[in-house]
Amino acid sequence: MKTTRKPFGKTSNNEEVILYTISNSNGMKVSFIDYGANIVSIVVPDSKGSEADVVLGFENIEGYEENAPFLGSFIGRHANRIGNASFELNGKVYELDKNDGNNNLHSSFSGGYHKKMYQTEVFEEQDAISIEFSRLSPHMEQGFPGNLDVSVTYTLTENNELVIEYFAVSDRDTVVNFTNHSYFNLGGHDSGSALEHKLWIKANQFTPTTDDLIPTGELWDVEGTPMDFRTMKRIGKDIDEDYEPLRIAGGYDHNYVLDINGDEIEKVAELVHEESGRVMEVFTNMPGMQFYAGNMIPPVNNCKGGKPYQRRGGLCFETQYFPNSCNIKSFPSCILKAGKEYDSATIYKFSAR
Repeated sequence: MKTTRKPFGKTSNNEEVILYTISNSNGMKVSFIDYGANIVSIVVPDSKGSEADVVLGFENIEGYEENAPFLGSFIGRHANRIGNASFELNGKVYELDKNDGNNNLHSSFSGGYHKKMYQTEVFEEQDAISIEFSRLSPHMEQGFPGNLDVSVTYTLTENNELVIEYFAVSDRDTVVNFTNHSYFNLGGHDSGSALEHKLWIKANQFTPTTDDLIPTGELWDVEGTPMDFRTMKRIGKDIDEDYEPLRIAGGYDHNYVLDINGDEIEKVAELVHEESGRVMEVFTNMPGMQFYAGNMIPPVNNCKGGKPYQRRGGLCFETQYFPNSCNIKSFPSCILKAGKEYDSATIYKFSAR
């Protein structure tokens, strides 16, 4: 295993950005930048040994400074949506950026965690290499209370696992809900539509939403609906069915209630691309996973290789607390008490068959 680093340009604030690449002996390579702790590329071989980059991303720092679709992004302080862009904690109402209609999405477009510079530390072991990105998120950044010590650690193993570990401690009660927003296409980042992939999700229920994609607080069974991925099926099979939650979201963009106990990391999803033979398994200890089929990928500039990405050209598996859980008491709570540790993990494991 080895690590390399090279310049990735300068931000508009003249900050030097470094691209870190970890590679293992199986031909898997993962690259990250210290701007936003963004995942830039994940290169994995197919069943014949041919390599391809399987995540959407940008050619240069200008792309990541814009990054409207959050390609490869570390999302914080709170991933997904918060209704009315506000929440109440300890009797005080906190107002957030209304960047998604009347709601808040991924905390902030301009001031999100995916657009901050991070301190970096590399840890090398015989069968794994880790890169830790860390920073202090100050009190009231993005409108959230508490000085929050944040770190996200990416580890590549010899088993072709990309392990993502999130850690945080606050000096005040706050809300924390981290995730990664990589868009996967196992045919290659520039191979077009991802709807031919087959998917399995370990979830009996999902959280339906209002017309502006805020959960109602209900849990609906997937049984007998197009939302059911308990048996592996082609993603494009039911995505345009005349079913209200799909009509509202323009396709799959829903939080699945994972059928796990959360005490340990468990397998919750499997993605298969039959043409290449590539397989990605998802493991986590978080209660929810937003499956997003890229229905709203906008035209983006500076794409890797110069080829523009298209609608539904990438798939997101965002492990998380449920959207708007800070305002819905029946949902698992994303409130982090002062001095307590936020600690979660997600693994994307790659293979070919």
